[in-house]
Amino acid sequence: MINKTIKKFYNLAKNELFPIHRSITGKGVKKTLRIIKKKIPKLKIKYIRSGTKVFDWIVPPEWSINQAYILDKNGKKIIDYKKNNLHIVSYSANVSNFFKKKYLFKRIFSLPKMPNAIPYINSYYKNFWGFCIADKEKKHFNRIYKDNDKFKVVIDSNFNKNGFLTYGELLIPGKSKQEILISTYICHPSMANNELSGPIVSMCLINFFLKKKTNKTLRFIFIPETIGSISYINKNLNHLKDRVVGGYNLTCIGDNREYSCILSKFRNTVADISLLESFKKLKINFKEYSFLDRGSDERQYNSPGVDLPIASIFRTKYAEYPEYHTSFDDFNLVTEKGIKGGFLVAKTAIQILDNKIIPKYRMLCEPKLSNKKLYPTITTNKKNLFSKRILDFLQYSDGKSDLSTISNLIKIKYSDTLKIFNILKKNKLIFY
Repeated sequence: MINKTIKKFYNLAKNELFPIHRSITGKGVKKTLRIIKKKIPKLKIKYIRSGTKVFDWIVPPEWSINQAYILDKNGKKIIDYKKNNLHIVSYSANVSNFFKKKYLFKRIFSLPKMPNAIPYINSYYKNFWGFCIADKEKKHFNRIYKDNDKFKVVIDSNFNKNGFLTYGELLIPGKSKQEILISTYICHPSMANNELSGPIVSMCLINFFLKKKTNKTLRFIFIPETIGSISYINKNLNHLKDRVVGGYNLTCIGDNREYSCILSKFRNTVADISLLESFKKLKINFKEYSFLDRGSDERQYNSPGVDLPIASIFRTKYAEYPEYHTSFDDFNLVTEKGIKGGFLVAKTAIQILDNKIIPKYRMLCEPKLSNKKLYPTITTNKKNLFSKRILDFLQYSDGKSDLSTISNLIKIKYSDTLKIFNILKKNKLIFY
């Protein structure tokens, strides 16, 4: 059954989503979300208006592009965006002008170390235009054209200041209002591992957990990387800090080379613990990268003041495989077997996290336990060990520590910790 689900969403991504030209805003993101929604109807498509201030950032104008090409002096089209959407620098400005080769070639990017690959380049927040081609082609053009030859550059693009940043969100209610957040991004053009592996695994997870009863509520989001997570956090920060007990950012999770991860910045959250336990349970060797090597949305979720317990799960981490941000990142690199491996790690980590009891104290400051008949009303020299244990338990009920951790911290048996948890839950002193 799992293999059938993986094949379905793998083929959807390969045949329908891969050709779409996506950026951080625009038609490509909207089309991608509409296709996903056809397969997962409960997905809600949401919008944040361009120009909205989100912390220190501004949601950029919605970018669209119709065509982009370069004509040589004979009117021959030597680069055409419609042949490969990586040919255009993402967010390129509108252009219709003639340029000499010497100037134009400064706007044409290639990878000398990968002569047959087209690089992916963007310029989201600065007015710019440019093209990307294989270095082999660039060298060929350099040989056959002279420095004074003129080329016509046409980029038919538009920036809509009244546009939107678009994202998708889906909620799977659990027994508890505590939430597990699963985040992935949809903002890159035709690349398989860096772009579509995360959404494929997320769709497989949604399909799996929609058929299960979970303890915690699961929240899935499909967002543009960086500006999407910043905008989402800005819009939902209070809710996220109140409800999210852990979660995972999924990216580069579909190749079949290795398993890897970045834990939260202090490596001590229940999400970190659950992910490490999943690798151990599945008997998988993995590579842990330092949080100092971060580069995806784990940056935003772990930012000071946000401090959400979110780790990132990869197969081969971004920027650590040669095909990264090139036309070689395709569905020869991403396989059904690779997707299955990423899915199993993420699913297992979520299940382990879902089964952890993570109490959160409802009040501020120490409660008056005598009102609940949990503390004596008459003070004597005799120590009340049970009341002390309750107060010790509450000290560590921060919504970040599970029962096993609390049990170790207050130095009592897990069974006794569980009894205290049930008493406090009954008296509505903790949120779970």
